[in-house]
Amino acid sequence: MLQVGFIRENRETVLNGLAKRNLKNAEELVDNTISADEERRAIQTELDIVLAESNKLSKDIGQLFKSGERQKAEILKKKTVLLKEKSKDLTESLQNKANELQELLYLIPNIPNEIVPAGSSEEDNLTVFEEGVIPVLHEGALPHWELAKKYDIIDFELGNKIAGAGFPVYKGKGAKLQRALINYFLDKNTDAGYNEVQVPHLVNEASGIATGQLPDKEGQMYHDAQDNLFLIPTAEVPVTNIYRDVILKETEFPICNTAYTPCFRREAGSYGAHVRGLNRLHQFDKVEIVRIEHPSNSYTALDGMVNHVKGILQELKMPYRILRLCGGDIGFTSALTYDFELFSTAQDRWLEISSVSNFETFQANRLKLRFKNSEGKSELAHTLNGSSLALPRVLAGLLENCQTPEGIKIPEVLVPYCGFELIN
Repeated sequence: MLQVGFIRENRETVLNGLAKRNLKNAEELVDNTISADEERRAIQTELDIVLAESNKLSKDIGQLFKSGERQKAEILKKKTVLLKEKSKDLTESLQNKANELQELLYLIPNIPNEIVPAGSSEEDNLTVFEEGVIPVLHEGALPHWELAKKYDIIDFELGNKIAGAGFPVYKGKGAKLQRALINYFLDKNTDAGYNEVQVPHLVNEASGIATGQLPDKEGQMYHDAQDNLFLIPTAEVPVTNIYRDVILKETEFPICNTAYTPCFRREAGSYGAHVRGLNRLHQFDKVEIVRIEHPSNSYTALDGMVNHVKGILQELKMPYRILRLCGGDIGFTSALTYDFELFSTAQDRWLEISSVSNFETFQANRLKLRFKNSEGKSELAHTLNGSSLALPRVLAGLLENCQTPEGIKIPEVLVPYCGFELIN
């Protein structure tokens, strides 16, 4: 969430940033926010005057009673009754206006970093790095959903029977390979200095609001109405919320955490060949990395996270590319995002497998996550997160790119984790 003071003092900067996102009602939204803030501050000023006058009269009344001027004191007491009624009305108005302002602020996305390219859709994203050799597959090579059936390692029909489309059942070597990937990703992250945490898979509304999933993505989250809890769409939500309402010391930076969780997304309206098999699921596994950083170091940290994910893909020997997302494709909360895509030879297309983002102070403002700087003043921290990695499309790409006439050859780095070299 942007700070209202920043919006008020940098209206044109905010509008220029939102224009990069192609937000059509940006000017109306920003001006309504500024107006609501002005009204809130005006009410607050009036309330402060009324409270100050009421406090003064209370002191005067006490002095009058002490000096025996009871009649004058009673007159002033009647004034204080009116002032208390007025302060009550003003307090209610102030709370209503503050709520209105908060709701408006929730609707304004983050301002993209100046290096975010202009654009309206994923076609305008900028490729900044590409590495790896795209394999030439043998004749008769299959997409992963056919390989899953051939080798009986993932059962999409059984998952559909149990829960519905988008909930696959992993079997035998498929389940072991899934577990191997999770453990491998976690080991890579902890070796890089990330602290492993296990977190709840459901969060309350305050947690969803704090990291920006609510109200922006409410329709994409599974919701238990009875307890008002949400199934997590990513470990980013519970891990980042560890630091909600926290004041850090500068010496505590950087804070680096990693977590494995299942993730749940409704993906309403998703259909077609591009979401077949593992390409888009309602439940999937993901290993996440989350960093809390000093503002002066967050972009260096972002580069480090990008290089960390690169290192994992290099060890897996997968062909991949890195995209800098354009203003029209970047997430609501992000200031700068790099997407990693893995090339699927069998599908002849790129599959997104990771997003690494810097949110600057956007989440921290919602989280009330601050630190004491060298002058003893409170400042908002910066938050970052990334997939390291999301499993379904990594697994899809691995199955497709590593297939041979003899079977699916497991990348060497994973063999110690899964205990076999070939799925056949």
